[in-house]
Formats: sequence, structure tokens, C-alpha cells
Amino acid sequence: MLIIDVLLFGAAGAAVWAVQMAWIPITAAGIINGIGHYWGYRNFEAVDASTNISPWGIIIGGEELHNNHHTYPTSAKLSVKPYEFDIGWAYIRAMEMVGLANVRKTPPRLELGAVKPVADGKTLEAIIANRYEVMARYAAEMRQAVRSELDRLRGEGAENSHRWVNMSLAKAWLHRDDDKIPQGVKPQLQHALGDSPKLAKLVAMREELRQLWTRTNVSAEQLVSDLQSWCKRAEDSGIAALQDFSFKLRAARA
Repeated sequence: MLIIDVLLFGAAGAAVWAVQMAWIPITAAGIINGIGHYWGYRNFEAVDASTNISPWGIIIGGEELHNNHHTYPTSAKLSVKPYEFDIGWAYIRAMEMVGLANVRKTPPRLELGAVKPVADGKTLEAIIANRYEVMARYAAEMRQAVRSELDRLRGEGAENSHRWVNMSLAKAWLHRDDDKIPQGVKPQLQHALGDSPKLAKLVAMREELRQLWTRTNVSAEQLVSDLQSWCKRAEDSGIAALQDFSFKLRAARA
């Protein structure tokens, strides 16, 4: 970083570097741990309340992408979406290119190949290894399903009704783990699920899918059997989002 600062700013680069060395630890360890658990957006359902403050991690060495960091804490790269930028990763890559750094780990990526006739042990390994991305993709399907329900209510002239308010809350919260949903909105979410059997099915299947890696007292053979059962029920559900998602799971590669 010092070399880059000197190249960019000349002799003043040493002062810029000194400020960075003081600024980054204070903000990353202090300010970020406050704001980055309160305000922002979440790419992944990490176990805590971490958020990405901004998609551009420039001021605090990339730590603005705090949800990404907490999801993949050992990754040298904090950006995961095409629109995100991690200046810390730019520094690391620059040092790697001149032999001053060696990148050991970056966020895993879910690879999709040919759809297997039946999910197997390798499929399960790929899903568990990429569980955060799997659930992020499932969340996107759920948000799309809620948007479709809102369109249905709009077509029925139910805008601004209690049903509309409940479904709008569903868009914000249904894709989250149950323990992350505020108790105050759960009754309204239940009303939304009662108004949409499709959403109720998506929520129930989401929790069953999550149990593939949250249950620790089950054998690998049983988990494979559970995954196969999940895929079959998803594909027999008549819900396009579940059917398509099952095909993607059966195409997962480690």
C-alpha cells in the first residue's frame, strides 16, 4: 500500500499511507462493527446481523462489505457481486502480481453442470459448501414469488388493504431465518402465508432445505436421502420456482 501511495501521490504518499494505517483499524474495528450490524443490505443470511454498508468498499479498505466478510471470514476478497468493489482486494491483487502476497482463499462459487437424474453425495457436498449462495438464490426466488402475489392483489384492487400491507412485509422478511424476523411482524407474515398457499410452501421447503446443514446428529446417507426427497417433492409441487430450484440443486458441483 505504501508503494502504491507513493506512486500515486509522490512524497505526500507517505503521509497518506500513515493516515490509512491509523484510519483503517479504528474504523474497521470500531465504527464498522457498529454501523455494519445495524444499517445496510445483506447478500447472505449470516448467523449474525451483519450488513454491507455500501457496495463500494473504498474508504475503510473494503470493510464496508461487512456482511460478505462475516459470511466468508477467511476470504481475502470481500466483494462477491458484480457491482461491488473492494479496494483491499485491489491492493492484495497488486501485491500478488509482484510476488509480495499469496492469496489462499476467496469466496466459494456454486458451479452448475449437467442436471443429475438423482442428487447424490457429491451434490450434497456442493450444496453444503455453497450453502450461503444456495440460500441467497432461494431468497431471490421467494422475493419474486412475493412480487407476483403483490401483482395479484393489485389486480384485485386490494392495494393499501391489510392484505397488501401483510404481503409487503412478507417481501421484506419471508426470506430471512425465523430467528432474524422481529416478533412484532410474525402475525402479519402468518396472515400473508394464509393468503398464499404457494408462499407457505416456499417457506416450509426453505426450512427443510436449511436443515441439510443445520442438523449435526444425522448421517451423511440420511442427508442424501433427505435431499433426494426434497427435490422430488419440489418437482412434484406444481410450483415453477421450486421445480427450477430443484433442477439447479441437482446440477450443483463442488
